[in-house]
Amino acid sequence: MVNYIWVILTLIGIVFAMFNGTMHEVNQAIFKGAKDAVTLCIGLVSILVFWLGMMKIAEEAGILKGLAKLFKPIIRPLFPEVPANHPAMGYILSNIIANMFGLGNAATPLGLKAMEQLQTLNNRKDSASRSMVTFLAINTASVTILPTTVIAIRLNYNSASPAEIVVPTLITTILSAIAAILIDRYFYWRRSRKGG
Repeated sequence: MVNYIWVILTLIGIVFAMFNGTMHEVNQAIFKGAKDAVTLCIGLVSILVFWLGMMKIAEEAGILKGLAKLFKPIIRPLFPEVPANHPAMGYILSNIIANMFGLGNAATPLGLKAMEQLQTLNNRKDSASRSMVTFLAINTASVTILPTTVIAIRLNYNSASPAEIVVPTLITTILSAIAAILIDRYFYWRRSRKGG
């Protein structure tokens, strides 16, 4: 549906520019936007490659396992249906840690694997389980200690202080994660009271 909306808006803009006599400005904006997008993507690739390399080093050094052990007592009560040593728990923890370092693109495959593993525990295959809903809420809100992608974008656009967003990002993501968990628990409690 969104694709159709974008196509319609683009066509309306082009038709308006044709009748308004501003087609030259539209052409310039299209090519400048395409150039800026490629430049931004190349800049982001370098930052993502760096942080993915750092994550690989952390994984090989056992730091990720240490962080997973550190966070397991906090995360475990949120997923009571998942057995302690089930692969889903490892993917959930890895996804949360990748999100903490602002590696949304690297966290996505881990999140998909976590959902795949949670589906194996789901008795009702046609709907999301309690753990799947909780994981989706936490993943969406995801606490971010180091927003690497946003810092990279700010670096590309010559920000005077690209890392100044670290503290505000940390505060807002902690608050959003708390809100997501509370809302998730509230709706679970409400649903369980209705007997559904």
